[in-house]
Amino acid sequence: MQKIGASELIINKRGAIYHLNLRPEEIADTVITVGDPDRVKQVSRHFDEIEFSHQHREFITHTGRIGRKRISVISTGIGPDNIDIVLNELDALVNIDFESREARQQLRSLQIIRVGTSGSLQADIPVDSFVASTHGIGMDNLLHFYRVQYDEEEKQILQAFITQTQLHNHLSHPYVYGAGISLLKKFTEGFHQGITVTCPGFYGPQGRVLRLGLALPGLNEALTQFSFGHHRITNFEMETAAIYGLGRALGHSCLSLSAIVANRLSRTFSSDGDATVGKLIRHTLDMLVKD
Repeated sequence: MQKIGASELIINKRGAIYHLNLRPEEIADTVITVGDPDRVKQVSRHFDEIEFSHQHREFITHTGRIGRKRISVISTGIGPDNIDIVLNELDALVNIDFESREARQQLRSLQIIRVGTSGSLQADIPVDSFVASTHGIGMDNLLHFYRVQYDEEEKQILQAFITQTQLHNHLSHPYVYGAGISLLKKFTEGFHQGITVTCPGFYGPQGRVLRLGLALPGLNEALTQFSFGHHRITNFEMETAAIYGLGRALGHSCLSLSAIVANRLSRTFSSDGDATVGKLIRHTLDMLVKD
């Protein structure tokens, strides 16, 4: 096997990977990712014990247990660029030998569950409801830097999205990847399910107007109206498609769960988004410890 160079896999003096500052034994096989660093404590306060906690930059990690279930929660920060760091470094922690700098012969597959906030793009998905993302459509360009294969359904969804929206004529070419099916099946009751669009920004890329005008004023309408068979776009945010694409490429099972704090059609915003996120966290942990 080819040795990975020091500039490619950066390991610090304590034997930890560069950005996350984690050693392999400090990460669990089930990982919850949250965008907001303060949300890590909202998750880990439900642990029976916290065996490890660490912070480096915006990346905070708590690893602990609920009963016999070992879980890590990591803050990613916002956006696909941060997901590129977190997913690659999580994979390196479990699938690269730091001593030999070679990929392990026996690869481990992590369960990676994003728990975050999102804006609804459908009238029947109100604020304070939950969405489990069947697929993520990326309107950034991150996954175009990697070799990742689509399955047949993903190819069809992508072609339908391009044909119906024509957004590729104005933006970078979209990509689409699906959730881990075994994880998705756990989150049906109490969840809307649908396609989540991942945007490369919060304001213009999500159709918000403050002082700058929009190059694509009809963007949100195009997303709301998209349909393919039983699939429709339910919501948008800034990480899901990148998690799904990198997870697919690296062999991990991924799922994105969103607390809807805004409905962009009705222009409403949750009066207590923290409480909604708290309910989502508790429900997510309850489902994960049933394994």
